[in-house]
Amino acid sequence: MTTPTSSSASTRSDVCIVGNGAIAKTAALGLAQAGHSVTLLVPNSTAPGENSAVTSGERPWDVRVYALNHTARDLLSSLKVWDALEPGRVAPVDAMAVNGDGKNSGSLGFDAFGAHTGALAWIVEDSNLNGALDAALKFAHKVEILKGCGTRLTCGPDGAAVQLEDGRRIDAQLVLGADGRDSWVRGQCDIGIDYRSYHQKAIVTNFSCEKPHHGVAHQWFTCADGIIALLPLPGNRVSLVWSAPETLAATLAEESMSELAVRLCEYADAPLGALKPLQPESFKSVPLALVRPHALTAPHVALIGDAAHAVHPLAGHGMNLGFGDIVDLLRVVREREEHRGIGDERVLARYARARKEDVLLMQLATDGLERLFGANLEPLRVARNLGLNLLDKLPFIKRRLMAHAIGQS
Repeated sequence: MTTPTSSSASTRSDVCIVGNGAIAKTAALGLAQAGHSVTLLVPNSTAPGENSAVTSGERPWDVRVYALNHTARDLLSSLKVWDALEPGRVAPVDAMAVNGDGKNSGSLGFDAFGAHTGALAWIVEDSNLNGALDAALKFAHKVEILKGCGTRLTCGPDGAAVQLEDGRRIDAQLVLGADGRDSWVRGQCDIGIDYRSYHQKAIVTNFSCEKPHHGVAHQWFTCADGIIALLPLPGNRVSLVWSAPETLAATLAEESMSELAVRLCEYADAPLGALKPLQPESFKSVPLALVRPHALTAPHVALIGDAAHAVHPLAGHGMNLGFGDIVDLLRVVREREEHRGIGDERVLARYARARKEDVLLMQLATDGLERLFGANLEPLRVARNLGLNLLDKLPFIKRRLMAHAIGQS
C-alpha cells in the first residue's frame, strides 16, 4: 500500500473506490488480491490506520457494532482479515430471542443448533474491523490511498475520471461508490432514489448486565417505543440498538445513561438483570431512512454498501448486504470474458442482476416489519403476536429463514 503526499497531476488504476468505511476497504483488498490496481479515495480529514495504534486494553468499547453473518466472515477470512481481528473483542451470537408487544406478546426463538451452524452471527466493533482492514491494506501493494475530495465524475468510452478539488485526477476503468447513504458518486451519475424517512433515530450505546447473556441477542418489537435490540458483547456486556420514534429519541438524548438503563429494565430485567452504563459513557443517535437507488450501476460505475441500499437496522443486515455486494462483484469480475474490461457494461449488468433479489428481499422484509410493528391497532397487535408464536412452531420455515439471514442459503 502506498499513501502519496505529492499533488501529481493524475493517477491511473483499474479501479477507483470512493469511501473510507469497512465496505470500501474490503472491496479494495478483494480487488487488489484478484490482481487489479486500486486507488482508494478517502476524505481529507481521515485516512485508514490513523487510530489503529490504540491497544485493546486502552480502548473503550465502541458504540457502533456490526452483526456479521457467514457471508461476511467467509469473505473476510478469504482476505486474511478475520483472523486479524482481536478475538477477545468478538462475541458469537448463539441464539436470538424475538418478542412482540403487549401483555400477550408473541415470541420467536432461533439458535445455532437449530440452524446447524456454530454461530448465527458475530458481533464485531467498528474499530476492531477497521483496524484489521487497515493492517491488511499496509501489505496490499496494488492499493494506493489518496486523500482528497472529488468535485466531478465523468465517464467516457474507455473509463471514468474523478476530478479532485486540488486539480488532481484519478483515471480508472471502474469507479465504485462506497461512500454511504448520501453517496457523492451516486449523485454524480444522476441516479435517482426512492427515499422514505422512518421518523426514527437509532440510539446506540453499551451496558454491562447483571446476568450472563449466554450469547443470546434479544429484540423487542414494540409499537410506542419502537424496536429495541440488545446484542451480546464479550463478557457481561451488551450493545443497545434502539430504533426509537423521533420524539422519544429526543427525550432519550436528554436523559442520563443511568435513566436510559432504568427505561430498559421493563424489557431487559428478566433475561439480563440490571444494566449499568459502560465507562466511559458513550452515546450516538443516527437518523433512519430507507434509500432505494433506481440503479446500481452507470457507465463504468457501480454502487456498493449503503450507497447502493440503506435499510432499517432492525435485522442488523445493512453491513452484510454490503459484503454480499463485494462477493458478487468479485465473482462477476473474475468470471468475465477475457475481452471484457473490469468496467464493461455487461459485467456491471451481471453485478446488478446478481444483487437484485437479495437486496430487494431485505428491503421488503425490513420495511414490511417496520410498518407492521409500527401500526398501533389492536387487531394487528394480536395478529402479529400470533404470527410470531406460529412461526416459532414451524421448524422447517424457521431454518429456511435463518439460513438466508446468516448467509448460508
